[in-house]
Amino acid sequence: MELKLNNKVGIVTGATSGMGKAIAEAYHEAGASLILSGRNLERGNQLAAQLENSVFVPGDVNDVDYNQKLVATAMDKFGRLDILSLNAGILGLGNVVDLSVETWRDTIDTNLSSIFYCSKFAIPFLQEGEGGNILINASIAAFKSFPNHPAYCASKAASLGLMKQLAVEYAPKIRVNAICPGPVDTPLIWDSAIAFDQPEEAVENAKNATLLKRLGTPEDIAKLALFLASEDSSWITGSAMTIDGGIINA
Repeated sequence: MELKLNNKVGIVTGATSGMGKAIAEAYHEAGASLILSGRNLERGNQLAAQLENSVFVPGDVNDVDYNQKLVATAMDKFGRLDILSLNAGILGLGNVVDLSVETWRDTIDTNLSSIFYCSKFAIPFLQEGEGGNILINASIAAFKSFPNHPAYCASKAASLGLMKQLAVEYAPKIRVNAICPGPVDTPLIWDSAIAFDQPEEAVENAKNATLLKRLGTPEDIAKLALFLASEDSSWITGSAMTIDGGIINA
């Protein structure tokens, strides 16, 4: 792979599994040094050992101070910050009546507030030098409703509003974009399928509903994330890009 992120430093949240892990691997292969964020200590340490010039910082993105620690670690270890790749997310399943207030708050904090927290502390450093890049991993749930996913859909829709606001306020120094994956074969899709009466059938139906008749892979998402973090996309900001096998148009 061409070193499109050579000498860049990035923070990748949700890096210990699924799309976040694939994005971290793609950024590393493209030459970036990384701060890896996640809650699973074992998987995080394994990934950091695999990816040269990376540091795993365990913690929960719901914690304001933890987000500040991620940024401080990037500056302490590498002396600069160029990229935020914000992938941490949870589902918070349950209809509005049955969903607990605690689950609602946890889902909003993880999927939305953490974007604000990390961006708040990172932006002053992203503005230095050649400028920076924020990439938010949203979902087609920002545009489309799913049974028993009110907190998830609301948080993903709101993340696009925050993305656009950040893009307006911090241009031209910082570019801010979002990717909106459809059904991707990660643990999250199987957890999401529990909201349906027949989970395996729901995943199969999602695959068949795509125009390309397959689930996405984490690597599919990572390729777009790499493009948007690189200078190949230097005239793109404030955009929400669907990557969903065409399911949104089916």
